[in-house]
Amino acid sequence: MKIGIASDHRGYKLKEYLKENLKEYEIIDFGTNSEESADYPDYGIALSEKVSTKDVEKGIAICGSGIGISIACNKVKGIRCAKVSNKEEAKYTRNDNDSNVVALSAEVPQEEALEIVRTFLETPFSNDERHQRRINKITKYEEEHEC
Repeated sequence: MKIGIASDHRGYKLKEYLKENLKEYEIIDFGTNSEESADYPDYGIALSEKVSTKDVEKGIAICGSGIGISIACNKVKGIRCAKVSNKEEAKYTRNDNDSNVVALSAEVPQEEALEIVRTFLETPFSNDERHQRRINKITKYEEEHEC
């Protein structure tokens, strides 16, 4: 599976840790490349554009809180990015929402972040009718309003 990953300066160390510990995946890094101050929208949007076009299957986005980069990711059509704080949320966002990008806070301990990301990557979408119906409503709104 080809995975995209991106962060701002605050998420740089966690991004590098995840890359080092997810060797079973092909990982495409969309930056940033240092701890020098960087704007999370630049990296979140670049990542999300590649997820949207299916150049990568899923994305991992990291900033200081995880919130800002998740907002930026969700501005790209076709992206369902969820800011998660634990494995259970990672499981539900995949199972119920078919999220294609996960956002994390740079403050999450590295080993815990790795567990969260693995859960996100390994959990399939349920294809349950009620979940698909809800996703379809989001997609329809997005298309009707040129989001």
